Amino acid sequence: MKWFLNSSNFAFTSKYILYFFVISFFLSPLISRAQINLDDNYKILVDRVVESKATNYQYLDSVFSEFSADTLKMNYLLRVSKQAHFIKGESYALNMLGEFYRNTTNYDKAISFHEKALEKAKKAESIDLEVTSLNMLGVVYRRLDVIRTALDYHKEALDLAETVKPITPSLKHSIAISQNSMGNIYLALKQYDMALGLFKKSLVIEQALNNKLGLAINYHNIGYAQEAKGLLDEALKNYQTSLKYNNEIDSDIGRVICYNSIAKLDIAKGRYETALPIIETALEKAKVINDKYYISTSYSNLGLIQLKMQNYKASEKNLREALRIAKTYQLKSQEAETYNHLSQLEENLGNYKTSLLFYKQHVDLDKAITGEKNFQYVTDLILKYESEKKNNQIKALASENEIVKLKLSQNRRILILSLIGAILLIGIFIILQRQGQLKNEKKIVTLEQEMLRNQMNPHFIFNSLNSIKLFIINNEKENAVYYLNKFSKLIRKILIASTEKEISLQDELDTMALYMNIENMRFSNEINYQVHVDTNVNTSVIRVPSLILQPFLENALWHGLSSKASDKQIELNVNQDSLDYISIAIIDNGVGRIVSQKLKEKRKLNRKSVGIDITKARLANFSKSFINDYKIEIEDLYENGKACGTKVMVHIPIKRAVLKTA
Repeated sequence: MKWFLNSSNFAFTSKYILYFFVISFFLSPLISRAQINLDDNYKILVDRVVESKATNYQYLDSVFSEFSADTLKMNYLLRVSKQAHFIKGESYALNMLGEFYRNTTNYDKAISFHEKALEKAKKAESIDLEVTSLNMLGVVYRRLDVIRTALDYHKEALDLAETVKPITPSLKHSIAISQNSMGNIYLALKQYDMALGLFKKSLVIEQALNNKLGLAINYHNIGYAQEAKGLLDEALKNYQTSLKYNNEIDSDIGRVICYNSIAKLDIAKGRYETALPIIETALEKAKVINDKYYISTSYSNLGLIQLKMQNYKASEKNLREALRIAKTYQLKSQEAETYNHLSQLEENLGNYKTSLLFYKQHVDLDKAITGEKNFQYVTDLILKYESEKKNNQIKALASENEIVKLKLSQNRRILILSLIGAILLIGIFIILQRQGQLKNEKKIVTLEQEMLRNQMNPHFIFNSLNSIKLFIINNEKENAVYYLNKFSKLIRKILIASTEKEISLQDELDTMALYMNIENMRFSNEINYQVHVDTNVNTSVIRVPSLILQPFLENALWHGLSSKASDKQIELNVNQDSLDYISIAIIDNGVGRIVSQKLKEKRKLNRKSVGIDITKARLANFSKSFINDYKIEIEDLYENGKACGTKVMVHIPIKRAVLKTA
């Protein structure tokens, strides 16, 4: 502001000079007393740190971070550090004072302090403090929406931090700040996916450091980007998480930010009554903090709620106040948003010309912030950073390449020896596998031989021939010829089947019919043997192990029916209830297994039957080439509590396993 030396101005100025001296006279003792009464413990703490000439930024921050918002204490640290030529202490104090002025929207003063802090950090050759100062400057310029300058500072901070090996926790935190700030720049340019990527990278670092302030900031920023993409529920969760961390660290400014964001979501969902008290609380806290950016934001959001609630007079008042603050403190993004709200208000009031004027001002400011040149500049700088990072990685790999070459010759020897060992192991494996196959083949041959011996049982052959002989003796030539023909066919089928592992189900049923015919001769044709095949079963196509049903029929005859006086029946039912199995049921109406076992124990001479065990072994071997295994179920049948026969269910797999047969 310029002053002109006319009489009225001179009188006005003189009056205020007089007031200034009077006030100074009365306040100077109070100021001196405040200096004298500065916490003695704090003075001792400052003296100790300054005397130690602490070289670690992380240590300085751990000691003084709780006093960082107290300008009196930071000024004391600055003064004592300057007197003792402790440059790092000066740089730290200047940055904290700059942060205070930034949060109170005094951006020119904030920039001045951060630039001085950067100068001191370079003089002290402290990369930690230099990176911190660069990031602080970037944040201030980002608040002012001077995107290029902000990005330049954050990029410089990031490059410098990544030169330090091994990287310190404080530098990791600085990298997280740089990534977060660059993400905020992408937010301003409405490149939300790019922003999300940087926020998530920053979040990972803050989680590793367990930095609750950093976590609060990143969760909020992630929520903001999600809100812009229309993911409102996900955004709300992240805002609430951010608020939780802000409450834990008792950050009023963090609460103000979260309240505004949560209220904006309520506005978007039409919950104006819910949003109103949240924004009012945010505005009160923002005034206490005296952060003009968030005061303007809160006024703007309050005006938006009132606009939606059709309280136009109150809405205009609050929007005008938001605009005034934004213009006064050069808050371009907030100014643009408020113009947009004012445009909506004027449209609702029917003032279309004024509405259009406000909207044009909104668009012009928005273009200035998110212009194509800005976006291109940011993108080019990010690409340049990524390119430099990759080049550095290539150089690092090249230096390691020589070491790798030296190891290669040694690795070749190890590789050759490993290959020889692997070949030997493969050879041994093949030999063992082949031996296993040979054992399996031998087992199959043994089973087939045992099966043949079981089918060609001497007792069965002798009894069958003896029965035919009786027909001849009794001069029943037709019966003798009939049964001799049947017997010869059965023997031929048994001999042919013994040479084949599998036969069709139809051949198996024909063979069993011959077998039952011959056996029935010995029972004076008292046995009623019936076969039922479902119409959906194609017995010519289905393959089963040869002579697999004979042991079950033999058991039904000699253990179930031989001890029964009359009404001897055997049913053989074939059906397919599943695509995986063919089910064969052998049902007799004999005396049952319990009675049969008792009768067997009373006999003086028992013939041990191994047919069922052989059959199970053959079915197990047969099932190896199928997806499912075989199943045998034996059920005792009862009628009125009395045994009335036995039912044997044989489930033979029919769906082959492709992998096993490949």
